[in-house]
Amino acid sequence: MRSSASLSGILKRSSYYKPDYTQSAALIRARRPYLFKNTITGICIASFAIGVFAFTLRAVGQEEFGDVVVPTGPPPKTPNVATNGVR
Repeated sequence: MRSSASLSGILKRSSYYKPDYTQSAALIRARRPYLFKNTITGICIASFAIGVFAFTLRAVGQEEFGDVVVPTGPPPKTPNVATNGVR
C-alpha cells in the first residue's frame, strides 16, 4: 500500500486557480449561482452595521450632561489612612 506522500508526485493537484493565481473558468462557473445572493447578503449585513453605528452616535449625541457638576480646582488631598492596621 502506498502512502499519500508518494501519490502526491503521481497525481496532479487539482485547483480552481491557474498557475498565475487568477480564477479559472471552472471557478467562475462554480461561483456564478451564488454571486447575487452573496452580494445581497453582504449589503444587508453592511447596512445593519452602519445603522447600528448611526443609531449609537445619535443616541449618544442627544445625551445632556447639564446635571453633572464639573470641579473647578484640583481635588482636595486626603490623608493616608491605614486599613486593618497595616501601613
